[in-house]
Amino acid sequence: MAISQSSLLVSIWFLIYLFVFTNLDPVSSQNCPQSNTSLLNFTTQFVMVQHQLRGSFSIINDCSFRVSEFDMLPGSSHVHWWGALGDNYENLTSGFVISDEQLNTTTYKNDTFTVNLMKNITWDQIRVVSVWDTSMSSDFGHVLLQNSEELPPDPSNSSLEIHQEPTMFENCKVLSDTYRLRWTLREDKNVIDIGLEGAIGIQNYMAFGWTEPNREHDHMLNADVAFTGFTEEGVPFSDDYYITKYSECIKNENGQFEGVCPDFRYNHSDSNSDSDPNSDSVNNTNLVYGHRKDGVSFIRYQRPLKSVDKKYDWDIDVNTERTCIWALGLIKPPDSIRPFYLPQNHGKTFGHVHINVSGRVNDCFGPLDAEEKEDQELVIANQKEPLIVTSGPSLHYPNPPNPSKVLYINKKQTPVLRVERGVLVKFSIQAGHDVAFYVTSDPLGGNATVRNASETVYVGGPTAQGVQSDPQELLWSPDRNTPDQVYYQSVFTQKMGWKVEVVDGGLNDMYKNSVLLDDQQVNFFWTLSEKSISIAARAEKKSGYLAVGFGSEMENSFAYVGWIDLNGSGRVDTYWIDGMNAQSLHPTNENLTYVRCKSESGVITLEFTRPLDPNCDPKTRPECNNIIEPTTPVKLIWAMGAKWSAGHLTQSNMHSVKSSKPVRVSLIRGSAEAEEDLRPVLAVHGFMMFLAWGILLPGGILAARYTKHLTGDIWFKIHVYSQYSGLAITFLGLLFAIAELRGFHLESLHVKFGILTILTGCIQPVNAYFRPKKPVNENPSSKRAIWEFVHSYTGRSAIVMGIAALISGMKQLGNRYDDKNTIGLTWALIIWVGLCGLTVLYLEYVEQKRRRESESGLGGNWVLGNGEDEDADLLGNGNGNHREKESESERMEIQLEPVSGRYTVI
Repeated sequence: MAISQSSLLVSIWFLIYLFVFTNLDPVSSQNCPQSNTSLLNFTTQFVMVQHQLRGSFSIINDCSFRVSEFDMLPGSSHVHWWGALGDNYENLTSGFVISDEQLNTTTYKNDTFTVNLMKNITWDQIRVVSVWDTSMSSDFGHVLLQNSEELPPDPSNSSLEIHQEPTMFENCKVLSDTYRLRWTLREDKNVIDIGLEGAIGIQNYMAFGWTEPNREHDHMLNADVAFTGFTEEGVPFSDDYYITKYSECIKNENGQFEGVCPDFRYNHSDSNSDSDPNSDSVNNTNLVYGHRKDGVSFIRYQRPLKSVDKKYDWDIDVNTERTCIWALGLIKPPDSIRPFYLPQNHGKTFGHVHINVSGRVNDCFGPLDAEEKEDQELVIANQKEPLIVTSGPSLHYPNPPNPSKVLYINKKQTPVLRVERGVLVKFSIQAGHDVAFYVTSDPLGGNATVRNASETVYVGGPTAQGVQSDPQELLWSPDRNTPDQVYYQSVFTQKMGWKVEVVDGGLNDMYKNSVLLDDQQVNFFWTLSEKSISIAARAEKKSGYLAVGFGSEMENSFAYVGWIDLNGSGRVDTYWIDGMNAQSLHPTNENLTYVRCKSESGVITLEFTRPLDPNCDPKTRPECNNIIEPTTPVKLIWAMGAKWSAGHLTQSNMHSVKSSKPVRVSLIRGSAEAEEDLRPVLAVHGFMMFLAWGILLPGGILAARYTKHLTGDIWFKIHVYSQYSGLAITFLGLLFAIAELRGFHLESLHVKFGILTILTGCIQPVNAYFRPKKPVNENPSSKRAIWEFVHSYTGRSAIVMGIAALISGMKQLGNRYDDKNTIGLTWALIIWVGLCGLTVLYLEYVEQKRRRESESGLGGNWVLGNGEDEDADLLGNGNGNHREKESESERMEIQLEPVSGRYTVI
């Protein structure tokens, strides 16, 4: 019996020992006081900043704190517990390590553990506790410490307030590998807080809602659903939708909306008046918070359990299990026709789940881990175009905390900059004199030597600074020794820039020419060969597809669309577009080779090779008209949208952004210019050339040919003055066109004809200057005969080439602007040439008749000049009257009288 009692006492003492020492915190051995801090038992939640960090934080005593329900994606080997005096940039970056215990490089999943402070650290020194990466000065998440005196009064009369972070909920349900539902029920306030969390692209939506009660199939019909996501500017939204049909929201023939529509659209149909989409009686999903971090979208919204909208909202019975639906998919942004977001088909990412909101559920084990964690925009350096470096306010810096002002490249905030080895990069520094730009191996910048750290500077430095009115150009050519990742930063301030990806030569090395198309949103590359052209196009922003068209506008253009299908394969499809709707896109069968299309972080790049001339029958295949003439500039347009389809196209495939105007690209010269309406300028040029080569110069030739029989030297004056006037007007018209077109290019047929015409015309005055003198009353010498032949036929040839230049100019004007009016003008010009030709035939007939009459004596008595008048120097300095009097004094009179059928000279 005594043995039994002894055994019982030993067992009791053993249990007491186990209970005390297994529940004793490790810091107890330090004899740490528990009452010297006003923060004793303070509890709060972590603010998520990066790495999907969330969890609860509580202070145990003066020397330690406990972390529970802790989630975090792995960081580097330099992640520490960090203390600071505040949660702003200056305080956090000047903080200090507060514990010897590092956070390891594995993923934390609902972990609970205790952290001990360093011996020389007290809570009085700390206002913020952060999870901090010392290598990148990066804040993963933090808590702000407040003692009970600083907290506002608690309605529950509790001595402590539990600060609720928007990322923390009481319940969590896994809907798919990439999608989670979180919620907190607040029945006393008739609301439920819902959090939707998805490892999806920023162009995707997250949908969740309640089905119609007692519906056993087709759960989506009549469902009350919240669609959430982010706008193109990165702003979160949450809207209340109601589903009446498996289709996009459209207006039927009765004027009623149907499909997947916002509640306010149905309300508009019912009342025939415009309704406020943010009205509480319509949109019952009130956005609370939203962010995009680490490639994960998170939206928190609130909705009533019992709604005032009984027609398009379902009440939530907290005591009953309900069927809920969910879906993920692409979303089309609002446009002028549909001023609301249009969820696209979800594909296979949808389902339903049974939920009792009053129950406790937490099957979310660890954080969501997205494959694509980088949301920053991508800027790809182009050898032809400089990168514009400016500074501006920080809105969504990728590595918080950060200063209030950061660097922008090409108007994009701290993008990832991609450069290619061996390709020259041009920077135009316009960030201000307080920002010195440089490219460094140090991720923080701000002159690493100040922090006793080493860095390699690749380009730039303290003098690389400029403003918009006086930018500084900076050149950099990465080589094979440049690391795969470096950083662009400011010498004077840390963390103003971000990453530079250095890759092996790509499109700029593969293609000989490249230009930026309208709005600098699409890069166009090409290489010409004898019978084909290799083309590539790369978008400068994320999209579901990229389309490049040959034409002045979408209508009547040939388009090439690059996109990624559901299997992840890149495709390039070709179309002929003859209208402005989806039914106007007609697939073609162009002979494309070396076709490639890829998407890098949502940025589409397409490549292909095609023949310059399809060499097929245009009557049977429209693509046969898509002929590329390298000597003629082509007009290029572009468009981007959310998604593309292989088969039947619908309005959902329409673009969300497009070029505002075409860009004229000279394939031969490798240059581009925005399409400008220069028709008034070219009309003046054309009129001057018509006046010269259609009226004055031909008129001078006709005067020399058909008016020599007139008394005096009238014909010679008309001939000389008209020729010089025509040439003067020609040069004025030429200079006018060159000045307005900003160049002189010989690629087009019109320019070649024009130059040849002007050169031939300029020969004539030189030819006339060296003409041999015509002897009096003698037959012309052989030199004179040769000169007359060359002079006359050179002039006539110039007129023929001038007419060809006029007609080809009309044709080029019509091709440049697709102006149908030029067809009528061309026919008018042809008719004018025809009338001139008929006039020449008539004058030639009259001239031949006059000569026959002269030879037969029917002309009566007349006096003929001796031909000296054609040698008069009409452009000389004076002596004109003297020559005229001299000519009159030397004039010989010849009288012809008929004698026996013959003529006798008296």
